[in-house]
This record gives sequence, C-alpha cells and structure tokens, in this order.
Amino acid sequence: MDGVPDGVPRVPEQRRSDSTPERPAEPVTLRFSVLGPVRAWRGDEQVATGSPQQRALLGALLLREGRTATAAELIDALWGEEPPSQALAAVRTYASRLRKVLDPGGTGAVLVSESGGYAVRGLAEDALDLTVAQDLATEAEKARSAGDLCHARDTLRRALALWDGETLAAVPGPYAEAQRVRLEEWRLQLLESRLDMDLEQGCHAEAVSELTALTAAHPLRERLRELLMLALYRSGRQAEALAVYADTRRLLADELGVDPRPGLSELQQRILQADPGLAEPSSPAPEPAAVPVRPAQLPATVPDFTGRSAFVRELGDILASAEGRVMAVSALAGIGGVGKTTLAVHVAHQARTAFPDGQLYVDLQGAGARAAEPETVLGSFLRALGTADSAIPDSLEERAALYRSVLAGRRVLVLLDNARDAAQVRPLLPGTDGCAALVTSRTRMVDLAGAHLIDLDVMSPDEALALFTKIVGEERVASERKAALDVVAACGFLPLAIRIAASRLAARRTWTVSVLAAKLADERRRLDELQAGDLAVKATFELGYGQLEPAQARAFRLLGLADGPDISLAAAAAVLDLPAEDTEDLLESLVDTSLLESAAPGRYRFHDLVRLYARACAERDELPPSERGSALSRLLDFYLASAAGVYAIERPGDRLVDHLEPTSYPGLRFDDRHVAQDWLYAEAICLLACVRQSAGRPETLPRAIDMLWAAHDLSESGANSKEYEATAQALVGAARSHGLGRAEARALMTLVNVHHVSGRFERAEEEAERAIRLAQEADDLLPVCWARNARGIIALYQNRHTDGEEHLSRAIEHFRALGDRPGEAAALCNLSRIHLATGRTQSAVALAEEGIDIYDGMGNSMRGANARYALGLALTQSGELGNAAARLQEALEVFRDSRQRLWEGMSLFRLAEVDLAARRAARAAANAEMALTVLRGIGGKWRRGNVLTVLGRALSGIGQTGRAQVCWQEAAGIYEELGSPEAAEVRALLSPVQAA
Repeated sequence: MDGVPDGVPRVPEQRRSDSTPERPAEPVTLRFSVLGPVRAWRGDEQVATGSPQQRALLGALLLREGRTATAAELIDALWGEEPPSQALAAVRTYASRLRKVLDPGGTGAVLVSESGGYAVRGLAEDALDLTVAQDLATEAEKARSAGDLCHARDTLRRALALWDGETLAAVPGPYAEAQRVRLEEWRLQLLESRLDMDLEQGCHAEAVSELTALTAAHPLRERLRELLMLALYRSGRQAEALAVYADTRRLLADELGVDPRPGLSELQQRILQADPGLAEPSSPAPEPAAVPVRPAQLPATVPDFTGRSAFVRELGDILASAEGRVMAVSALAGIGGVGKTTLAVHVAHQARTAFPDGQLYVDLQGAGARAAEPETVLGSFLRALGTADSAIPDSLEERAALYRSVLAGRRVLVLLDNARDAAQVRPLLPGTDGCAALVTSRTRMVDLAGAHLIDLDVMSPDEALALFTKIVGEERVASERKAALDVVAACGFLPLAIRIAASRLAARRTWTVSVLAAKLADERRRLDELQAGDLAVKATFELGYGQLEPAQARAFRLLGLADGPDISLAAAAAVLDLPAEDTEDLLESLVDTSLLESAAPGRYRFHDLVRLYARACAERDELPPSERGSALSRLLDFYLASAAGVYAIERPGDRLVDHLEPTSYPGLRFDDRHVAQDWLYAEAICLLACVRQSAGRPETLPRAIDMLWAAHDLSESGANSKEYEATAQALVGAARSHGLGRAEARALMTLVNVHHVSGRFERAEEEAERAIRLAQEADDLLPVCWARNARGIIALYQNRHTDGEEHLSRAIEHFRALGDRPGEAAALCNLSRIHLATGRTQSAVALAEEGIDIYDGMGNSMRGANARYALGLALTQSGELGNAAARLQEALEVFRDSRQRLWEGMSLFRLAEVDLAARRAARAAANAEMALTVLRGIGGKWRRGNVLTVLGRALSGIGQTGRAQVCWQEAAGIYEELGSPEAAEVRALLSPVQAA
C-alpha cells in the first residue's frame, strides 16, 4: 500500500522563508479542508472563503506545501491558457480578501507575500485535512507491514473519513481539476487497501455491499472487481463470483477492446478449481478497533495455589513450545475436585506473556446435562475477538473456519475447561502457529489428535498439607501436624475437599485441627467405601455442607435447584426470598467455603458436581417439596416480572403486560430502554432455562409461557433463536399434555412468531388457527387478537388478500374491544399493506399514518418504526419516493437501535426497492447486499428470495447482468421449492437459454 501516489502533493511541516521576520510564537487555530469543498475554520467557527476563484486561489496555496506560488503560476492555476485581461489584479484582490479573513489581526503570519507571489505558512501540523490523511496513510502502511492489520484497517478508515464529497468541490481552474483526478485516484487506492484488509480479516459479507456499489461507480477498475469476486466466493456465492468475471470481460471488450488483466483471470481459474487457498482469510480480527481486541478472559488464579510443581513446569514448557508449531494442546484429565481447573488457570496466568494477543476461556459444562454447544462457544469467542454479530456465520463449520482465520497470525491462549469429550473440543482448537489450547476434562481424550495428555491425580501428602496450612495458618497447623495429616488423608488428598475442610476450620477460630479431624473420623466409614472418583468428592462435600450455618445451608440447597449456567444476584435473591444485601453476604460466604464460585461481579455459579450435591440435599427430608416449589416459583416470578418490564419500556402502552399471569415476587425496574435490552439478552440463557424447568409443573406452566411471550424479542436475536424455538416447542407439548387449553393457545402464539420470523408461513398459519380455537374456548381474547393479526399478514405473503383483510379487520375489532391501542395500530398497519397489494394506495397511506399517530401518541418508538415501515411501502407505490426513503430510514435507525435484526434487514430491502424505483441502481444493490448480510440466519428462504430478486434487478441496472442472472436463478429455486407464485415472475427475468 503506497502512502501517497506519484503526483499527489505532500504537505509536510510548514517552512518559513528566511526573508520573513521572526514573530512571537502565538497559537494559530486555523484549520483547512481540501478533501471536499475548500473551507477554513478559526477554532470551531467557519470562515467565509469567498467566490469560487478565491477558493481556487486558497486551494492552490494550501496544496503548495508552504512554498511560494508566483503570480504567473497562480494565474495559470486559476485560468489556464486563457486568463482574463485583469488576471493579476484579480489575484491580488483575492489574496487581499483572504488575508483579511484568515488574519484579521493584520500580522501577515498566515498568507505571506514575497517575491511577487504568495504562500500559506505558520499552520499547525494537523491544520490541513490532506496532511492528516497522508500521515494516517503512512501510519497504516507501517502497521500493516508490522502485521497489525486491526490498527492498519482502522487507521485507513479514519483517513478515508476525512473526504467530504468531491475533492476541491466546485473549485474552477485546470490546477484544481488535475488535483481532483490525482487525489481521487489516491482515495481509491486507500479504499482498495482497506477493502483488501476487510477480506483478510473475514468481513466478506459486509464487503460485498460496498464493493457492489463501488464497481458500479468505477466499472473499469479491475482491482475492485477482483476484490468483489473474492468477497462473493468467500461468502459462499461462487456462481456470482464467476458471473462478475464474465461481466467484467464483456465490459472491457465492449468499452476498451481488451481482455481482463492476468490477476483477474487467474482468480477466475482459482475459483473454478475451488482453490483451498481462497477459502479462508489469513489474518485476524474481523472488526477493526482503535486498539486490537485482546480478550483477557482467564478466571482469577487462587492466591494460595500450592504444589503441582512438576505439572506446572511440564505444562509451561509445552505452552512455550507453541512458537513454530501448529499448536500446543494439553489435555488435563481427572476426577471432579482434583484441581484440573485450578492448575490450568494457574499455568495459563503464568504463560500470559507468551500470548500477548489475548486469552480465551470457556466452561464447556461437560459434566452437566446440557453441555455447551461448540457453535455457541465459537460465537462467543468470535465476539470476544472483535467480530460483529452480522459477520458470524450460522453453521458450526463456517464458525470454526472463521475462528481459525481470525486467530491466524496471533498468539492467543485458549482454555477449554470442563470438556465433555474430544468431539466437543475439536472445533474450538485454534490450529494455527503460535496459538495454544489447554483442555480440562474428566475423560482422558486419547482420541484428541496431537494432544499432550496429562492425568492429574490427587495431591501428594506434602502438597496437600501445604495447601491446608496456607488456608488455615501455620500457627494452628504446626502444633497439630498429626491431626492435620489425618484431615488431608480423610479428604482423600483431593484439593477441592481440602480447601472446603480448611476453609471451614479457618472460619471457626474456636475449633482445633483435632476437632476437625475427629469430625472427619466419624465419617471415615463412608469415605472408605467411597474412595474413588466423584463419590469421594461427594463425601467431602458432605463434610463442608455439614459445617454450614443454617442460613448458608438453606441458600446452598435452594440455589442448587435452579437450572442455567449461573445466576445473578437479583435472581438469587428471588430464590432465597431475601433482600439483595443479605443474599450477597450469604453467597459470598459460600464462595469463601469453595462451595460456590463467583463467575463475575454480581454473578455466581456452582461447580456442576456441587450443584448435583446441593440438589440431592434439597431433595432429602431437609427441604420439603413445598419449599422447593416456592423457591423456583419465585425465580419464575422474578424473570417474568423483569421480562414484562423490558417489554413495557420498549413498547409503551402495549397491553400484553396487562394480560400476563400475575406474579407474587417483583422483578427489576428499568428506567432506560438500552439497560433493559442489555438485561434481557444477558439473561437469555438463564431465562430460557427457567422457562424449560417450569414447564414440568402445571402450576407454573402458564407463567412460563407468558414469560416466553414477553421475551419474544429473543426469537429473532440470532444468538438465542434456536433455544427460543426449542423452548416454545416444549411448552406447547407440555400445555397439551396437561390439557391446559388457555396455556397452549398462548404457547402456540410464541411458536407462531418463531415460524413467521423463520419464513415457515404454512406452519405459522396452522398454529395460529389452533391458537384462535383454543383461546376462544378459554375466553382469552388476547391470543385471538394476535393470532388474527398474524394470519392476516401471512395471508398477505401468500397473496390471499380477501382472507387477510377479513382476519385483520376482526383483529382490529378485538383489539378495540380490549382497549389495546398499540395492537389496533399494528393491525391497521398490516391492513395498510393489504390495501396496498390490492391497489388502494391512498387508503393504504391513510391506514399507516393512523397507526403512526397511535404509536407516536404513546411514545412507542419501536412499534412506531413498524408503522413507518408500512407507510414507507405505501409511499413507494404512490410514487412519493423521497418521503418513502425518509420513513424507511427512520424505521431502520430504530430497528438497529432496538436490535430488531429481522426488521433491520427488511428495512434495508425496502430501501433497495425505493432506490430501484428512483433509478439509483448502485445504491439499491448496496442496500440489498446489506439486507442479505443482516438477514443471514433469520427471516427464512422466502424473504431471501425477495431480496435476491431485487438485488438481481439492481445488478442488472449497473451492468452486472451475469451476476444478476445468478441471483435470479437462486431466487427462482427458492420460490419453486416453496411453491410460491413469485417463481414465474423471476423465471421471466432470466435469459431464454437459462430459463429453458
């Protein structure tokens, strides 16, 4: 990447002529721009720069790098070979006027007159935007040469952002025209360099949209075509990539009578041969940042780590050998409680300096009933490494490939804790030079290729005693060494057991070591019978549990009942039915005993074996079933009330919250919409786990269903969609098995939304029809309203306009009967679309505007965005394209801010339709490409077919006809698979040969 192309003037530090007298140094706050209109600012105030010729003079002086421009040179710059008769006088007049506005104090320090010419001097180094852009380009070049693509890419973005339209915009004269050409060429070079790094860093889908627009604007620029081909190929769109080559070859032959250059032809051949070297990028971190993203996810190491010196050295040596190897994998196996995680975390912390690009950590929950899915873990890792959600693929294979690509060239340590088996681990291994993985598991992973296996046994007696002593204190142990040895022996030399026993002793100053040894002796029979594996750990848990105070023991038992990987302090307070302050004290005391872990500030989790033991304690006679049920019921109430609070703040005036099952325990209160959204998505896994757990009890099932309904934003989040759908299916089945018709109707509504978002309209229609029947039998009008609304919009999609209008009209009646104004507005907006589809454009506009008035009156911005979306469609068809684009852009911004990915993508699609109608084909193609990126993984095939159809029209409009044909082929295949009538329309767009 060249910093500045030949012929582009460089603006270094300004020079002072020897003939210019020295003046007292005073800060000059002038700033200038030439990468756009020629402008000047004094501080934050813009300064008038005069007529076009006067601006031309200023621009010429700014681009002279502080050198003097003679009067003849300036006349030639402004007028060329045919200057006016009074050209010299005009130049002097322009210079005099500029001096007055740039230097009102009259010091002559800025615009200097010398040798019959003029110069601009005395400016700060960053006073001219071009200077800043040049410095940033140089910095980016150095960063890229050093392998820091994140910084290089971000720096180029900053440089390119300095352009504000056309360089030297509206400035006349031959000099300005020459500079425009040169600086535009340089801008394109910088843009190509940045796009090249985009592709190296895995942002293929995002790059396609920008490259599509750029190739339309610069159709003969082959490097852009080459980058577009590569971006399409890496996005899984091989046919389109090859079509770009065909379009380019035809264009070059028609326009210039030449063939594509060798680089483009070679890329075509590599694509045809599916060259593995093209499949993946080779550089890290898909999302740029001012500072490269360096995750530091390792849990805290224990301060009293003891022993294991041989293992520490062995593991340290292996990790140090990662340099030059594909990777270093160390798999630590051993029974629960033997200290695998503690050792791995300790070693990882010691090795951090060898992995300067970061450390990743995940608890794979391999010993639990729901081990972490590799694709979910990969999504988390990619986000931690800076990858945008929109750039994360859907499939496990694609995520694993992108993960390895992101790590390429980096030195990152990955700690995979508590793995189930080798199959769970394999997709998570870096597999690149300089990276390493540490894996802990209860199973010995002999089938993990290339792994260095370490079997971690119990501690030696000396190590066990040393750990015990560190926790209890040297003074107490020294006088009772024999009793201390008895204690660690009774603990089976298991580190977790020793830590629990020692922590209890340390917390009780009146106990002696002998007292603890005697208590252990009372249980020796069980310890002798259960000498191996997890049973020994359970015996140790019993020892620790037996020493808990009553309040601690109750908290331990109740918290163990809740499903989910961890629990927040507020949720734990609900389980325990205690104030948050008291709950925190109890939980922190359990952390001190090692029976509970602090996953993060305000979040707690059990070791999976400890959780099993806690549940066993809860299910014994110690905790009556009624108390267990009450604890889980409070947790459900907490989540339901909190989710309802999120729903209410996002959708002011919506009546759904008034029709939810009542709760006895309060939830969180939210004053900020973004904080509410953050809570919902952060708690998604725990919330859905609570819903599933509550489905097994008829008394809690209705509330669980209502919670899922209130949290339906999770159904289209991308990250939680699959879990949400599985949970909805489970709730429908549970309600049906218990014969709870009202609950089943509501559960079906959550499933209707899932199917609608996924484009499975026939299934959504079936479920909505059943929901109406069940809800009417139960006299529950709210599901009837929303099911009618859903059936209306589904009928629209299926071109059943009469049915759709009937459903929506009845939905409006039902919403009005309930006094549900936002629901009424939703149905009105959908009815607007029915009117639009049947040619009633003016009434369609009126209905959408009525919906907007209702939403705006209630301050419901998110639903108001849906109404603006409907109005944008109606205005598009009525020919009011400017207003249509404005309304759709307003909707798009709200949807983005509210994390509504489905509607964000659909707004981009509709904007593409507006652009097509306005004959802005390049912009239409860019918006359609962005829609495809946003809708990846959601929206279903039918919506993808719609976007592809519009994209094909846009591509055809910019001359990329081969690529357009590929898009229409895919769209036609989708429609034919779904049996959609749009198939015939799209087939008609294809060429006769392809259509045949």
